[in-house]
Amino acid sequence: MVQIKDVKGNTRDHRTATHTHIKGLGLGEDDFAEKQSEGFVGQTVAREACGIIVDLIRAKKMSGRAVLLAGGPGTGKTALALAISHELGTKVPFCPMVGIREMKDVLEGEVTELTPEEAENPLGGYGRTISTLVIGIKTTRGTKKLRLDPSVYEALQRERVTVGDVIYLEQTTGACKRVGRSDAYATEFDLEAEEYVPIPKGAVHKRKEIVQDVTLHDPDFANSRPQDGQDMMSMMGQLMKPKMTDITDKLREEINKVVNRYIDQGVAEIVPGVLFIDEAHMLDIECFTYLNRALESTMSPIVILASNRGMCTIHGTEDIVAAHGIPPDLLARLLIIPTNAYDADEIKRIIQIRVKTEGLAITEPALEKIAEHGIQTSLRYALQLLTPASILAHVSRRHEIDVLDVGKCEDLFIDTRRSAAIANGANSGENKLLS
Repeated sequence: MVQIKDVKGNTRDHRTATHTHIKGLGLGEDDFAEKQSEGFVGQTVAREACGIIVDLIRAKKMSGRAVLLAGGPGTGKTALALAISHELGTKVPFCPMVGIREMKDVLEGEVTELTPEEAENPLGGYGRTISTLVIGIKTTRGTKKLRLDPSVYEALQRERVTVGDVIYLEQTTGACKRVGRSDAYATEFDLEAEEYVPIPKGAVHKRKEIVQDVTLHDPDFANSRPQDGQDMMSMMGQLMKPKMTDITDKLREEINKVVNRYIDQGVAEIVPGVLFIDEAHMLDIECFTYLNRALESTMSPIVILASNRGMCTIHGTEDIVAAHGIPPDLLARLLIIPTNAYDADEIKRIIQIRVKTEGLAITEPALEKIAEHGIQTSLRYALQLLTPASILAHVSRRHEIDVLDVGKCEDLFIDTRRSAAIANGANSGENKLLS
């Protein structure tokens, strides 16, 4: 008997996180915030202020400054920081970054021949080794045949280069990259497994400006490794040494001098990243001192802090009280953006967006009941009831979340106020027993 099995689709399930629905700040062409756009509801003033911050970062006029998002819990501070990162794009990382420009001799074109030449093994035995590599590279201007080092053949094998591929090869270092398959090999099929690229123009050998994106940690890490020779005694000595030494302040200062020299020569360009610190009031006085000093550096990232506290004691001190738990000298450097509590209509619209993002279905009375929880308790508690309520609805064989499912979740999962009341009742009972 022939067995018939269901074939699972190749669709990938994406994890729905807390701020998956946030796609940007939701600003119009006139840089004014719309009431509801790109997953954001309300907070129009804060979003417009964040839009100005994004413009300052793009114009590279945020050096030595930082931003503080201040507001109560559940008012969208983390969502604003995430929206700023969406607006800046992938070119502005969440770490300091430097782009190094270099002029390199490169070979670029379509591979027409790839022939490794073998020779007798110099160490003896019956094996043979690759002595040279004969490669043919073609561009629109002509074809060139080259004889290269065997190490290049190993690099080509790692990139899985075959005849007909378009490659990029650095002449000095031997670094190789497979760009794609030549479009001359493209067929008439609608769906292709390969990425086809046109044959490069110009000569095979050319001088090209290469921009390499590296973080400032990369040269620190590379220079922290012990550098020795390649002879046997040096290799034996390296076995007795640790793999890496500490990255000291002195090493960082030397690397910064080199990077600054590259910037002055026009070889490198600093692209400051963004550092986001949530719950900034939990940092101690030493962390704030380091941040204050780091902001004065020419290579400092753009720092975005978030805090939901008013006047409170700074961690690491006993009697220093400051606004948002941040020292006054650092607070003077900050551009403070306030966030306000959501009203009833905004809470309902946020819940509707989350229902759509999570792919759920809900009745209007159940939506009203969850929105009521968002007003009376907190928005976070209301949003957390959605997924458990959908599971209860599925168990009851309902396609939509009903009021009964929400009520059941209220009994199963209590909010912070009820939890605190239970804890206070238990503590008062213990005190009566002790007395």
